[in-house]
Amino acid sequence: MNQETENRTCPECGRPIFGRIDKKFCSDACRNAANNKVNSDSTNYIRNVNNILRKNRRILLELNPTGKTKTQVDKLLKKGFDMEYYTNTYTTKAGQEYRYCYDQGYLLLDDGYVLLVQKIESLT
Repeated sequence: MNQETENRTCPECGRPIFGRIDKKFCSDACRNAANNKVNSDSTNYIRNVNNILRKNRRILLELNPTGKTKTQVDKLLKKGFDMEYYTNTYTTKAGQEYRYCYDQGYLLLDDGYVLLVQKIESLT
């Protein structure tokens, strides 16, 4: 072995590294710990956004058991619905914008009500 391979240490824990010449960490645990540190900020943000989207979808699904119904916006908000988060929009020819949380959508109406709809499409 040459001097370079004998003095390699794990950047996570400082223990010596044995094995392949291109190995960077002493174990899978150290590799995972280092990668988790690098990705923690973006991972936490993504996790929080996904949690909000899932909660919004659950609320829409709960209030729309038949696939199309009308309810008050206040009912959504009281259950913790966050109007700022949705996965996509659909604008009709008349200019109405439906917002969707995955397959559950809603259309804001003028009178404090919201129309809840379910998208029925195949992904194929």
